[in-house]
Amino acid sequence: MAQRVQRKSGRPVGAGASKRRKPSKKQRAIYRRRRIVVGLTVIVVLALVSFCVYSLGRGLGAVGDALGYGERVALSRDSVPDPIKTNDITDCSSANVELTLTPASQSVAVGGSLDFTATITYTGTSKAGCLIDGSDSSRVLTITSGNQTIWRSDVCESDSRMLLMAKGDSDKQTITWNADSTGTKCVADAELPRVNAGTYTAQLSLKDFPKTVSDPVTITVQ
Repeated sequence: MAQRVQRKSGRPVGAGASKRRKPSKKQRAIYRRRRIVVGLTVIVVLALVSFCVYSLGRGLGAVGDALGYGERVALSRDSVPDPIKTNDITDCSSANVELTLTPASQSVAVGGSLDFTATITYTGTSKAGCLIDGSDSSRVLTITSGNQTIWRSDVCESDSRMLLMAKGDSDKQTITWNADSTGTKCVADAELPRVNAGTYTAQLSLKDFPKTVSDPVTITVQ
């Protein structure tokens, strides 16, 4: 009878050597626990993802409701309401404003300068008041000699300066005349010719309301 050949390790060579070793009860219990833990982890992750998606959807819906969109996806131009007018403020007129011109002095030296205080006073009774442009382009100081215009404060354009004038309001601004003569174009003051000694008349007016003027003031250049 032929004897089975053995390896040096003592294990027989044959079909039985290729069979896998069966796990013990303890190992099988460990495997089951691992599968349970993995399954529970997957369930928790899926639950968290679902909750996040649901919360995000609810949040976007709440934002849409807060903004007033609701179920509307787009708005047509016809559905936009017209703006509501909250007040009735109008432009001032010659009937509700008054101009006053006050010189710092009644005389100025040749080549000198003279400051004028230009005052716009609201004479109406409305509490809402009215709007008026108080810039040098609208409220104009004019220096004349006889029928000749010597100097105007509006030769150089300036930005508008809108004033809300109501009952009891007045606005005061300083206008300086450097005893010079302006032309029809805006020129740097240093390039303007100085006037000669003599008597001149200063008056304040509103460009939009030619009849609204201050009392004339006589100035002597000496």
